[in-house]
Amino acid sequence: MSARPRRFKVSLYARFMILTTALLVLLVGAILWLIQKREVAAISGQAKSRGLLIAQNIANVNQERFEFWDAGGIKESIEDALDENLLYVVVYDKFRNPFVSTDLVKDNQDIICCSRLPAKIDARTYSIAPRDFRQDARSRPVIEIEIPVFFAGSEDHWGSVKVGMSLEEIRAAIRETRLILILIGCAGLGLGTLGAALLAKRITGPLRKLVEGTVRISRGDFSQEIEVDSADEVGELARGFNEMTRDLLETRQRMEEANKKLVQAEKLASIGRLSATIAHEIRNPLTSVKLNIQKLLQEDGLGEEHKEHLGISAEGIVQIEKFIKELLDFARVSVLNLDRFSPVQIMEEALKMMRDAFREKRIVLERSYAEELPPVQVDGDRMRQALLSVLRNALEAVEEGGRIAVALSLAGSDPERIRICISDNGCGIAEKDWEMIFEPFFTTKPTGFGLGLSNARKIVEQHRGSIRVQGKRGRGTAFEILIPCEVET
Repeated sequence: MSARPRRFKVSLYARFMILTTALLVLLVGAILWLIQKREVAAISGQAKSRGLLIAQNIANVNQERFEFWDAGGIKESIEDALDENLLYVVVYDKFRNPFVSTDLVKDNQDIICCSRLPAKIDARTYSIAPRDFRQDARSRPVIEIEIPVFFAGSEDHWGSVKVGMSLEEIRAAIRETRLILILIGCAGLGLGTLGAALLAKRITGPLRKLVEGTVRISRGDFSQEIEVDSADEVGELARGFNEMTRDLLETRQRMEEANKKLVQAEKLASIGRLSATIAHEIRNPLTSVKLNIQKLLQEDGLGEEHKEHLGISAEGIVQIEKFIKELLDFARVSVLNLDRFSPVQIMEEALKMMRDAFREKRIVLERSYAEELPPVQVDGDRMRQALLSVLRNALEAVEEGGRIAVALSLAGSDPERIRICISDNGCGIAEKDWEMIFEPFFTTKPTGFGLGLSNARKIVEQHRGSIRVQGKRGRGTAFEILIPCEVET
């Protein structure tokens, strides 16, 4: 199969600029052409009017000389009338024969020879025509204007006067006008192109950002938003794109959260099956070993050294039983017995159970409870178990005489949740381990099985809540627990 030809890529900005520039050139060119045409017509009209006026003035000045056929006086008069624009004058009699002319055209018989007036003549008749006038070995463009001469009160014309007006000044004026129009056109085209470029950038800029945003979305990056600085359709498109990006980001976050919960559920299910196997395979033989050790300890003839070794074995069996119990508690899928409780009541009951341990280690306990906290719908025993796990973790982290603080309040960003904060000034937890500490069997302590905080998270999430480690200034750790509460409506 032959490869498809590669199409030449032209950006939207380039196409917009090419099309806009072409339209501007056509528009400015058409306008300038019309203006130039009108200006040329106006300048030609002025030249025509001036030539008619000069010819009529010559006729009026020589009216008396015409009556007496004073050729010498007429010639003197028309010679005096010549200037840089009026190049020659020819006077014809009524039979269209040359009567007198200026000296510059005496050798130009093609100019002198004949009148251009039509056969029928009245006071409004005139003739006008362009031609070339040769003077001093060069050709000069002229416009010939001829008018009839009438005496006052007579309908017969005496003759006619023909003048040759130079077109050089007129053409110079036309060239100057065209140059000015070209400059104006170039300036207008430049300003129009600049305006088009700004407009194109304003239109294509957000579109380019939209394209870049679409590419980023296709690569999985939903964090970028397009800056919206207009209230037109492009701005609406950008706002719609930003809303779509936020929706996609929220959807992806929900999917990631759902996947995380699914993985966690699968992990818990695996641990549950493992726990059931451990309980079945270890617990019964362990009970027999424990009973035999207790029976041996009750023997009268047993030496102290043997009793000490058997006591150490008995303590090890107690630790194994404790581990099995925690493992079964963690893996057990229990049904919550929900009831209305005061969050302060649940916290105080958990602290009461820890009172002796706090007193033994001389822990300074600080309480901070907000007033009139709404009740919560929880399983009291399970929630106390979760709080005890966090409190035990804090107790193990602090040194003797350390400080543990508990606080209850409404969550600032979510008033439909109770915020429980348990903090200490102990050794703290590395930030890289903040998420891992809630994983089963993960622990940073030399003792323990790494199930306490995992079980706490399981219980909190069963109550549609959340638990996390908060950033804390100085030494120590702070745990934040959010639990839904009953809000009065």
